Amino acid sequence: GDRSSKTFKLLWVIVKCWHCFFYVTDGWKVYSMFIEESDQIVSKTYMTRVEGENTRLRHYLARLHRKTLCYSKSVEMLKCSLRLLLHYLKYRTIPLSA
Repeated sequence: GDRSSKTFKLLWVIVKCWHCFFYVTDGWKVYSMFIEESDQIVSKTYMTRVEGENTRLRHYLARLHRKTLCYSKSVEMLKCSLRLLLHYLKYRTIPLSA
């Protein structure tokens, strides 16, 4: 969605349940309406890391990069694909059922 408070509010309902110690942002004015100043770190340095991880995910999972006919659009399949990718990146193995 766009960067409006209406769009962020939907995301914030999910994110605030994670009970993070702090949130790294790019300082967009909408964030201060939801995130306390003491809990928000506005930093290009930290954002570079976040954007790098996003780029890596888009590289490995084309479904995050563009809409195609090759992949299921179901949320459940997306979750499974992300879990599998993160497992592979961490352990360099793919879990197989016996």
